[in-house]
Amino acid sequence: MTAPLLITRDQSLLDELLRLAAAAGVTPEVASDGGAALRGWARAPVVLLGADMAEDLARISPPRRPRVYVVSWTAVPDEMFRVAVAVGAENVTQVGRSEGWLTELLTDLGDAAPAEGVVVGVVGGSGGAGATTFACALGQVGARRGRSVVIDADPLGPGIDRVLGLEDRHGVRWDGLCQTTGRLSARALREALPRREDLGVLTWHAGEPAVLQAFAVREVLSAARRGHDLVVVDLPRTTGPLVDEVVARCDRLLVVVVPTVAGVASAVRTCARHPDPTGVRLVLRGSGIDPRAVSRATGISVLTTMPDQRGLGEALDLGLGPVRSRRAALGRAATEVLDQLMLLRAAAA
Repeated sequence: MTAPLLITRDQSLLDELLRLAAAAGVTPEVASDGGAALRGWARAPVVLLGADMAEDLARISPPRRPRVYVVSWTAVPDEMFRVAVAVGAENVTQVGRSEGWLTELLTDLGDAAPAEGVVVGVVGGSGGAGATTFACALGQVGARRGRSVVIDADPLGPGIDRVLGLEDRHGVRWDGLCQTTGRLSARALREALPRREDLGVLTWHAGEPAVLQAFAVREVLSAARRGHDLVVVDLPRTTGPLVDEVVARCDRLLVVVVPTVAGVASAVRTCARHPDPTGVRLVLRGSGIDPRAVSRATGISVLTTMPDQRGLGEALDLGLGPVRSRRAALGRAATEVLDQLMLLRAAAA
């Protein structure tokens, strides 16, 4: 059950709590007498007890339970704290001063039973390695198994909505999310993004990209993980505190490498930025140097290899995305990676 229980006879207080619940995407149960309050008391995930009925509930002595909060429309008198202790409340708050906190509390209920998806970052070991294309391929294949989202964290990239043929779909972009604050609901994010069936994308509008804000990135990654089975982050090759933080939040980092002398030399530098190799794997695109030699040079294990895919440019120009068939090179490689990620997820469960 995700419906909070609101206990009050104060119509002004009730109207405000209902407004906050609607903003959080939850529909509460409402009780205006002791009997109705007791019926929903034990099963509600959260109880918001109006100060106007706190003494009535204290006299009934309901069973002790967690997540009971006394809320008041006006300033809280000192006597109310004694009553709150009697009903086992964890806190006493005034609605006008705690609107943000109450909204976050209710938003958590709307995100009940989160997907707790796997987060995988993809970065190019060198320029032109095809990291964005492979990130989008992972998103396409992942969407055939469950809810998937590809997050564009590279302001100078081509735009993952264009690679996936979603540039004309309506939905929120980074431009809007970087202007907001507060907790982000997993369901709200999922429903707001441009998407095709179970595949969503988050990128910028066409034009000059804005700078990513750390608070927005943290909230997006948290909400995306709670609301999707797979979260793919297309990372820039540039370094910085924010990029390092995003990498730290990934369950796996994939470095896409072109197995040429120049490509491997660049990949060695890229991999050296991540001194702990346990969460890093290589994806080799094309042929040239033996995968074992690439692994020795970088100190990182090769997860999968794939040849260059014929007709890739045409598929992208037609808005079909990089994976037209699971039997094609990108489809096979993405499937192999996702199989490994699911094993990683199962081992962590």
